[in-house]
Amino acid sequence: MRPLKDLVRRNIWDLRPYSSARDEYKGVGARVFLDANESPFNSPLNRYPDPLQRELKGVLSGIKGVPAECIFLGNGSDEAIDLVYRIFCEPGVDNVVSVAPTYGMYRVAADVNGVAFREVLLGDDFGLDSRRLLDVVDERTKVVFLCSPNNPTGNVLSREEIVKVLEGFGGIVVVDEAYGDFSVHRSMRASLGDFPNLVVLNTMSKAWASAGIRLGMAFAGAEIIGLFNKVKYPYNISVLTQKAALEVLGRKYDVAGWVRDTLRERDSLMRAFAELPLCVRVFPTDANFFLARVCDADAVYGYLVERGVVVRNRSSVVLCGDCLRITVGNSHENSVLLGALRLYKMN
Repeated sequence: MRPLKDLVRRNIWDLRPYSSARDEYKGVGARVFLDANESPFNSPLNRYPDPLQRELKGVLSGIKGVPAECIFLGNGSDEAIDLVYRIFCEPGVDNVVSVAPTYGMYRVAADVNGVAFREVLLGDDFGLDSRRLLDVVDERTKVVFLCSPNNPTGNVLSREEIVKVLEGFGGIVVVDEAYGDFSVHRSMRASLGDFPNLVVLNTMSKAWASAGIRLGMAFAGAEIIGLFNKVKYPYNISVLTQKAALEVLGRKYDVAGWVRDTLRERDSLMRAFAELPLCVRVFPTDANFFLARVCDADAVYGYLVERGVVVRNRSSVVLCGDCLRITVGNSHENSVLLGALRLYKMN
């Protein structure tokens, strides 16, 4: 890895962050707070939240096996993705590299931040070829984004190939494991100590069934997390979000059951989908969704919408012609989908 100072934008490295009232207060046992111009009414919502989410990070540390100082919490994973650009990429000068197809927010965030975005096509069965990816990297490449399990393809990228990227690239490698809780493969979080340029993303939106609270996580070395905290807005995670997250994190056995139910439904749904006359191929998946190639995806998508069933049409995405991405629902939702498709008349 190149020295971190050489990777970070100069203005960010030199930035003097905003110091909030709650950052400055380190005392114990305070009963009267007259420091932050808050209202004294409507407790507890009248108070600003802990800007570093210490209690929540303490709980997450035990669950994720990562020290609290190596955890960043954001308004969804999208905040962490955006911060990567803002910290490391000089607009109009630097570039990032990713694969295609993959999660669309990597490119959107690049466009918003004025950073060139380079894509490397995935190979057979959507596999990662580290050599081809590293061939695209140059001296102005600051970040590589990899999503595993990948969205929209559903497959886990080869750990061996990811390690080759980490070893062969001197910049930041972001591995987005939003769907990792549905996979039997070991998380890249276990390798944080081996690779100082590794950032791993997680979310509460998928396996933890809490998309509505908008809580994403980034795991990395303490120095990189310090940069995230330096640049983020002071109170980026609300009191309500922190409270809801603590509640669902206390239900880990329920969550484990939800994951088991989802995987069972996924396998059943994929088998049934593969038997439909309209199905050309169902691709393997390690996520709570699967990608399927069908006969005329546009027509099938429109047919389902008319019947109140919404899936994701990925036909316009490279390598995904005539493909639908199907999220695994509960047994009733999956039955409604299959029932509608069994009545579909192909031309």
